[in-house]
Amino acid sequence: MTVDIVTFGCRLNAFEAEVIRREAEGAGLSDTIVINSCAVTNEAVAQARQSIRKLRRERPGARIVVTGCAAQTQSGMFADMAEVDRVVGNDDKMRSSAWREARAAFDLGASEKVAVSDIMAVKAMAPHLIDGFASGLPRVFVQVQNGCDHRCTFCIIPFGRGNSRSVPMGAVVDQVRALVARGHAEIVLTGVDLTSYGNDLPGAPKLGMLTKQILRHVPELRRLRISSIDSIEADNDLLDAIADDLRLMPHLHLSLQSGDDMILKRMKRRHTRGDAIAFCDQVRRLRPDIALGADIIAGFPTETEEMFSRSLDLVEACGLTFLHVFPYSPRPGTPAARMPQVAGGAIKQRAKRLRAAGEAALRHRLQAEMGATREVLIESESHGRTEHYLPVAIVGERVGSVVPLRIAGRDGVRLTI
Repeated sequence: MTVDIVTFGCRLNAFEAEVIRREAEGAGLSDTIVINSCAVTNEAVAQARQSIRKLRRERPGARIVVTGCAAQTQSGMFADMAEVDRVVGNDDKMRSSAWREARAAFDLGASEKVAVSDIMAVKAMAPHLIDGFASGLPRVFVQVQNGCDHRCTFCIIPFGRGNSRSVPMGAVVDQVRALVARGHAEIVLTGVDLTSYGNDLPGAPKLGMLTKQILRHVPELRRLRISSIDSIEADNDLLDAIADDLRLMPHLHLSLQSGDDMILKRMKRRHTRGDAIAFCDQVRRLRPDIALGADIIAGFPTETEEMFSRSLDLVEACGLTFLHVFPYSPRPGTPAARMPQVAGGAIKQRAKRLRAAGEAALRHRLQAEMGATREVLIESESHGRTEHYLPVAIVGERVGSVVPLRIAGRDGVRLTI
């Protein structure tokens, strides 16, 4: 049996799972399950632990290795689990040496489980071109940045991923060119704090410059998409690309977190409610059809009902289509965990109201698509995505192609043709 990866959390983890598979199999590991964990909420950590216990019952003879953000921040907790054979650090997981060492430890019956280095000591980032993506996936990810230099009071992720570091522009362009040559129609740029791209590189190039370089030097690229960004850091080149190049998809996901200025200040965010609304208005003027999504936290410590209402009405004020709602979860060691907490029942109720607002906003956008012709990326025999990342029910189109389709209706949360 080969190496199986169970991935929790963000798109970056999904990309890194392919690196893990390649490096672990290259090291000769077999009958091994790797849990690529997430630390963003208590629930994410609990899900990883539950999965470990379940997998041990189902595959008693397999080796179980835990890595990812939760393994980095809570290595001792996972090492104490009888079901776990090894804990590998979040930067270590990207290195072939870590998986060779894991195999050697297994072969020798070594008792030491933890192989987690100091993530804050990592200063550079190597590009990783994933051969496994050649399997025909229409959309693939390119990791251009990792880590975060900011310290939002609710967030544990900098301690799981380290400080911000970037892949040089030339290496990114080469990766994109190689993936396009293999037939991938859409490339998604991904990172932990994507708009901090380049701060650590010579000349400090910005995300906008990287985007323009990709579009200029890989003219055969059909579609370029950008994952979650911090709107306050969006640079002029990025805005120019949004306005001028139709190959950059009209879809942005924003790290907004709250619609109330006092809560934003207590979160140690660097934007205000007014900044968020102004940015959404600006990009909509540049690209009138753009679809905007956002992360919003429900029930941050000290949040009153009035403060929450300003997050709720931010959906309409910013014209959001997609909403990713996080019920606040106190992460040990973060400043927010020491603030006065909102009652759990209120957090769940507010999260439910936010999700309902997001569902209504998505239905409204889907309804507005009726009669439009959209360029749809065919992801499977039954599913595709428009330029705006709207889901489409598909019949009879070639997987991996981008085809113009007229939108005739909708079926629940998908468009139909």
